[in-house]
Amino acid sequence: MKKLLLVIAVIALIVFFTTVFTVDERQQVVILQLGKPVRTLQEPGLHFKLPVPFQNAVTFDDRLLEYDVAPEEVLSKDKKTLIVDNYVRWKIIDPLVFLQTVQAIPTAVTRLDDIVYSELRRELGTHNMSEIITETREEIMEVVTKASDEATTQYGIEVIDVRIKRVDLPRENEESIYARMDAERKRQANKFRSEGEEEAQKIRASTEKDKTIILANAYKEAEEIRGIGEARALEIYANAFSKDTDFYEFMRTLEAYKKIIDGKTTLVLPADSKLFKTLNE
Repeated sequence: MKKLLLVIAVIALIVFFTTVFTVDERQQVVILQLGKPVRTLQEPGLHFKLPVPFQNAVTFDDRLLEYDVAPEEVLSKDKKTLIVDNYVRWKIIDPLVFLQTVQAIPTAVTRLDDIVYSELRRELGTHNMSEIITETREEIMEVVTKASDEATTQYGIEVIDVRIKRVDLPRENEESIYARMDAERKRQANKFRSEGEEEAQKIRASTEKDKTIILANAYKEAEEIRGIGEARALEIYANAFSKDTDFYEFMRTLEAYKKIIDGKTTLVLPADSKLFKTLNE
C-alpha cells in the first residue's frame, strides 16, 4: 500500500511539474499542441498546460534586443563609397507570428540584416557624403528605422532604433578625399580672409575719414583761438606802443639784435639805419 501511494505521489509530481510552469517578465511563450500553436502567453505569472507530448511551451525573449551589424559598403548620392558600421535595437512583439515565420532569433537576425542594409543603402544613396557624416544623420536614421520597422512587422518584429556608429572611407580613397577636403577648407579659409580684409579696409577707411574730420575741426578751432590770441596781442602791443613810443621802438630793436647778431655775425649798415643808430648811441 505504501509503495502504491509513493508511485501515485511521484506520478502526481511529474504531472504537476509538466503541466504547471511560470512565465517571468523577460519572457513570452507560445503553447503548441501536437505541433500546432493554441495559445500565446505574454503576461508574467503561473500558467497551466497539458503534459508533454500533448502540449509543450516555446519561449521567446521579451526584452529589447540589440544586433550589431557588420560594416558594409554604401554608395552616397555624390558617388562616394563609404563603409558604414551600424547597429539595430529590436523586439519580438508577436511571438506567434515570429514562430510561424522566422522561428528563432538567428534566422530573425539574418532577415534583419538584409532588410536594414537594404533600407540603409537606399536612404544613404539619396544623400551626399557631407550630409551623412554631419548634417542630416539624425533624420536619415529616423527614415531608415521607420522603413525597417514596416518591413519587419510581417515577422512579428518591431525595429526600435537603427543607428550609425561610424562612417569610414575605403583605404584606397582616403588620400584623395582628404586632399579634396583640405582644398575645400583652404578655399573657405581664403574666402574668410578675403571677407575679413574687405571689412578691415572698410573700418580703416571709416577711421581715416573720422580722423580727417577730427583733425580738420581741431585745426579750425586752433586757428580761431590763434586768431583771437594774435588779435589780443596786437591790441596789447598797440596800447603799449601808444603809451611810450620810444621805449617800444627800443625794445623791438633789442629783439631784432637777438635774432640777427651772434659771435660770428658781421653787419654792414648804412649810417642812417635805425639799428646802427642804437648801437652807435
